[in-house]
Amino acid sequence: MELRVLGYFVATADAGTVSGAATALHMTQPALSRQLRGLERELGVDLFTRSRGRLALNAAGTQFLPVARDLLRRADEARATASTMAAGRLEALTIATRTTTLTDVIAPFVAQLEPDDPVPTVLETEVGDPHVSLRGGADLALVFDRPGPDLAGAPVAVLPVWAYVRTDHVWAPRGSVGLDELVGERLVVLRTGMRARHVLDVAVENAGLALGSYVESSHPQVAQALAAAGRGIAVVTDDPRFALVPLEVDGAHGPLRVHLWAAWEPDHHAAATLADLTRRLRDFCVARYGAGVAPPAR
Repeated sequence: MELRVLGYFVATADAGTVSGAATALHMTQPALSRQLRGLERELGVDLFTRSRGRLALNAAGTQFLPVARDLLRRADEARATASTMAAGRLEALTIATRTTTLTDVIAPFVAQLEPDDPVPTVLETEVGDPHVSLRGGADLALVFDRPGPDLAGAPVAVLPVWAYVRTDHVWAPRGSVGLDELVGERLVVLRTGMRARHVLDVAVENAGLALGSYVESSHPQVAQALAAAGRGIAVVTDDPRFALVPLEVDGAHGPLRVHLWAAWEPDHHAAATLADLTRRLRDFCVARYGAGVAPPAR
């Protein structure tokens, strides 16, 4: 069944006569009649009642007409989508990211997108491998490790790991705390496998130290809530909540940091658009958090 012939059928139904449809379609009446007869033979059912040179939709034709219109509409949408893809544009964008990045980076970034930007969908994931997210349908994956050589990618931001204390804590005015001091306090840390916890554990091990008393939380906002309740010092990368005071954590090799990367398939039809969105996301992070979060030039 050809879409072109379906178009002839719809045009004839709308015109009410073969002659009127033939004029609108810029073809001869006998040629149009042959096409309509061929469509009926292909479908195995008559679509028109013929009387004195006029055509009127019969019951089958009336039932088939909305189906034909829907097929033609879907074909037009498919052509438009293909045209958009061929031009390297995105109508919709799926971003895979972790909870902390979604809350503090992606959601605020999405809020300032322009009307002609792709419509974003955000998938919350704790999977660190970007291949899993990209194979699962994401266009862009935000991860904490540099993408492998088989993927395209770019750095987005270098974010601090904070030690959050209450305003009445003796450290509150300091602005930073040494790792050796921190491990001697009761801490609220994230569960093993989460990035802030990983960075903390590596820094403690490299410094030849050990964590003292601590409780674990599976969610960074809950960790801050526990700190606000006086259960310890929360060590997370999130923005401050509950009127807590953020302190930088000074390790043996400088302040503790988390590196945020964007990754996408190098053969993605809109790879250039994804690279531009990543650049805009990097600029947004700098505007939001200051020049200190800008990734190194190299």
